[in-house]
Amino acid sequence: MAEAKPAAFLDRDGVINIDRGYVGRVLDFELIDGAAEAISLLNRSGYLVFVVTNQSGIARGYFTEADFFEVTAYMNALLAQGEARIDDIRYCPYHPNAEIASYRACHPWRKPAPGMILDLVEKWNVDLDSSFLIGNSARDLEAARAAGIKGYLYEQGNLLEFLRSSALKMDRDVN
Repeated sequence: MAEAKPAAFLDRDGVINIDRGYVGRVLDFELIDGAAEAISLLNRSGYLVFVVTNQSGIARGYFTEADFFEVTAYMNALLAQGEARIDDIRYCPYHPNAEIASYRACHPWRKPAPGMILDLVEKWNVDLDSSFLIGNSARDLEAARAAGIKGYLYEQGNLLEFLRSSALKMDRDVN
């Protein structure tokens, strides 16, 4: 088996892109300052980069899973322009109070549950001790803790600067 690799688990809305509330259209998607550069640095530093995102806007009927996939493709294209890539993504369209009955559930992937993180850990050979999550809510940090990884609360500003001053500063020297 290949050597385990460290992973960076990133929330999407509010960490990778500006959170405008239920971002389900390409027109509403805008990268956070420094997001592509931060992800590129993680790629170059040997981290697997994963997105773990609750998407209750689907359950609420604000947009569809097809819309989510269109936004994801757009995000990936924007990141590629900055020589950055996401290795894998997990999303949870479920919500206990969903308007759409087929999405009404207390799902183990919905943060603060760690299901999305644990699914990625199972699929990829992840070194949990060297891995971390960056999120913008207490629910994100609870999911990280439940999965056995460090969690960092990102609230605003340039994501590259935040990454250098928090998660990577504690783990490794990086440029």
